[in-house]
Amino acid sequence: MTGSIRVLVVDDQFLIRAGLVGLLRAAPGIEVVGEAGDGDEAVELAARTRPDVVLMDIRMPGTNGITATARILAQAAEPAPRVLVLTTFDLDEYVYGALRAGASGFLLKDSGPERLLAAVAAVGGGDALFAPSVTRRLVEAFARQGAGPGGDEVRPPPDLAALTSREVEVLKMIARGLTNADIAERLYISEATVKTHLNRTMSKLGLDSRAQAVVVAYETGLVTPGAGGGRV
Repeated sequence: MTGSIRVLVVDDQFLIRAGLVGLLRAAPGIEVVGEAGDGDEAVELAARTRPDVVLMDIRMPGTNGITATARILAQAAEPAPRVLVLTTFDLDEYVYGALRAGASGFLLKDSGPERLLAAVAAVGGGDALFAPSVTRRLVEAFARQGAGPGGDEVRPPPDLAALTSREVEVLKMIARGLTNADIAERLYISEATVKTHLNRTMSKLGLDSRAQAVVVAYETGLVTPGAGGGRV
């Protein structure tokens, strides 16, 4: 991505939102284009400001982060913003719902300034980002249940038989939290080739986001929680 990463900050707690805005504005290469205190305002501002990244609080009165994420991505012009969910809880069924809605990743609010800035840069650059402790516990708790948050039935995971061996290999690494650069280094291929494999995988499996590819990898048993971590 060239130029500054344009960020919309969404959090219903004023002090937390102000702290995030202040941190981001002080960081080089990041431009805060707006701040919202609820999901409805977030949808409106996202349409008006067209951010690259939306920092999305998940639990808010009224329209929550899941609904807001789905609405923002549904109405967004290309390229759609990438939604990075911020949560206080390391086991939160709503985060799983946000990933299904198309969020690009999630991060705990206590991760610290450096981790947050790195997360914005990673998501803005096209990577998915997941706090490993959240990934392990969240996916283990919900992916194997056959139902979404609140008991809603979800469609069965897709068949991976259509994927080539290299596409499967790339999918495994993505699910474990590796970036395109990490994968390229391990497989001795270019980052562009990694992106090609991922795009073909998503097309074959009918997926809309890298985050959904991670969910599928766990739901199909391709990767199991705690079976080897990626980046922290």
